[in-house]
Amino acid sequence: MEAVIIIVFIAGYLAITLEHSLKIDKLIPALIMMAISWALISFGIDDFTTWFDSSKHALLSNFELLGHAEKMHILEETLLHHLGKTAEILVFLLGAMTIVEIIAYFNGFSTIKNFIKTKKKSKLLWIFAVLAFILSAIIDNLTATIVLISLLQKIINDRKMRLWFAGLIVIAANAGGAFSPIGDVTTTMLWIANKVSTGHLFAYLLLPSLVCMIVPTFIASRLSVFKGSLEMDTSETESAGRFSGTMLYLGLAAIIFVPIFKMVTHLPPYVGMMLSLGVVAVFAEIYSSSKFSLNELDKENSEGIVHHSPVHHSLSKIELPSILFFLGILMAVAALESLGTLFGFADWLKVATPALGTEMAGTEVSDLVVLLLGVGSAVIDNVPLVAASLGMFSEPLDHELWHFIAYSAGTGGSMLIIGSAAGVVAMGMEKINFFWYLKKISWLALVGFLAGAIVFFFTRTLI
Repeated sequence: MEAVIIIVFIAGYLAITLEHSLKIDKLIPALIMMAISWALISFGIDDFTTWFDSSKHALLSNFELLGHAEKMHILEETLLHHLGKTAEILVFLLGAMTIVEIIAYFNGFSTIKNFIKTKKKSKLLWIFAVLAFILSAIIDNLTATIVLISLLQKIINDRKMRLWFAGLIVIAANAGGAFSPIGDVTTTMLWIANKVSTGHLFAYLLLPSLVCMIVPTFIASRLSVFKGSLEMDTSETESAGRFSGTMLYLGLAAIIFVPIFKMVTHLPPYVGMMLSLGVVAVFAEIYSSSKFSLNELDKENSEGIVHHSPVHHSLSKIELPSILFFLGILMAVAALESLGTLFGFADWLKVATPALGTEMAGTEVSDLVVLLLGVGSAVIDNVPLVAASLGMFSEPLDHELWHFIAYSAGTGGSMLIIGSAAGVVAMGMEKINFFWYLKKISWLALVGFLAGAIVFFFTRTLI
């Protein structure tokens, strides 16, 4: 039965990877393989001889000697445990997405456009790269990419030129998301799972992530395509609104507050995110009330108020398909973890893969394994790769392995346009061709990825 479950997982994995070829949204195979995997475990529970207790992070002893009722009870408890851990991530993401949508409701991101005045291509590239790096660390790399490409479309008319900017924005956004606990969903997963802490994440990955952004941007700025100046659509000034700047800064501050809340209270991050969302929502409702006309307020029904509620509007804009995809893939990986399959694979990797670079005291997993994980994240979605690594390895909090995984999975996806959420959304917004990106941008992303990895080998010796 275990072999059948592995086949189901591999088939679902392939369907996710070939999403664009199959024309089937990746959430569909993720949900199907999750449900089938747990159903097969339920059917074959009496045949399994090992079971992994996720709460204790150890294999249960004498599991094969237990009766059917006892095994089913353990199965239900394990399923509930994984659902709870997955829900922590999903609720956290829902809160962050809602805050970002509230900022967008007040047109807050248009405030950034007012800071961009230059027409020089290379200088403009550095501005967008730095903005992508900083914003992705605060509002996550996916949202930062959406915001900055939207700005690009408003100020640069030449689509061919925008493609180059979009490609470098993807690299910078993924690099910025790697060192922040709220910058990339995979880093958030490691943070919520208590594998990395905010302080050590910054200490280990800030410099490698910065190098991963700077090196490709510097090389690109020297290319002929970024020489000279361009015609920018600076005449059109978007109406920002009375509270746009206030909501931008309030929303960003609320998201930054979440790691601080976790460090002070030691509560799960989603609790702080809900507090931040509540505070932002209060101000949003107060500010939006000034938009109601007298005619709408005079109506006896509340349809006008609901229509103008920024919270209701923002919740309707959330990417629910992404949330369901995370639910499916995380719970599917949890199925393999519960059977102990991932740990057997991890042990095989440790033996089969040679070590790369300087061996550190206590390091059990070779650097090459993690580098391959980074390269693999360009082909396969990095969420299931990191989810699998959580089940494969048992290193303690802030072990260098987890930080290297955060870096590799977060930045490795830049090497292909389909390798990261930021790349996929850029592909959709600008209709970027897969092979154009492979030819023009992928090599820059690879150079940045390797340069940052080399810097990580240095920074880990300092901690």
